[in-house]
Amino acid sequence: MKTVMDAEFRAYGRVLDVDTQEFVEAINAHKEIPAGEVVYEPSVAEFEKLPLYKEMTESVYGDMPVEFGHCSGWNKTLNALEYHRSSEIDIAATDLVLMLGRQQDIDPENYTYDTAKVECFKVPAGTAVELYATTLHYAPCGVDGQEFRCGVVLPRHTNEELKSQPEAKGEDELLFAVNKWLIAHKDSGLEKEGAWIGLQGKNLTLA
Repeated sequence: MKTVMDAEFRAYGRVLDVDTQEFVEAINAHKEIPAGEVVYEPSVAEFEKLPLYKEMTESVYGDMPVEFGHCSGWNKTLNALEYHRSSEIDIAATDLVLMLGRQQDIDPENYTYDTAKVECFKVPAGTAVELYATTLHYAPCGVDGQEFRCGVVLPRHTNEELKSQPEAKGEDELLFAVNKWLIAHKDSGLEKEGAWIGLQGKNLTLA
């Protein structure tokens, strides 16, 4: 499997030169995730007291207000792809796999995306990566069926509930939360939550 250290990853993002040790220790001591579940917390006060949060705010995001949370749990299936109008920072506290695509490959006529275009990249524990705004991504996958733990840094308020919903046409049909456009697979169950069903092909699963 390709890793984020390989040249192919450069189309999707970059590896950051930051010290993640304190964060890895903090998230691995964080509350346990029940087997089979995936938990996302957009902002965790404990993480936002770390020096890494200050570095993310002042350097990586150029003094923008950001939130530092995590996505952790048990996952091996694609289910959906999302994108933002901003980069996302993912910090692997365990080895994990990111399933990635490019926004440019979304069909602009019907907002569908062929999952055959998805590429998988392993992220070694302790590694922080920037995913560019045009990079399609979703919940990480664990390695060899193990639990994954991943820090997530985004502009403040990203993924919060929308205060207003534009007319559902064109790209606006994909708008799922604040700064979050989502394309789901029909087998994901996300249609019940109002997600746009536009992933075509297999709902990819790690072996």
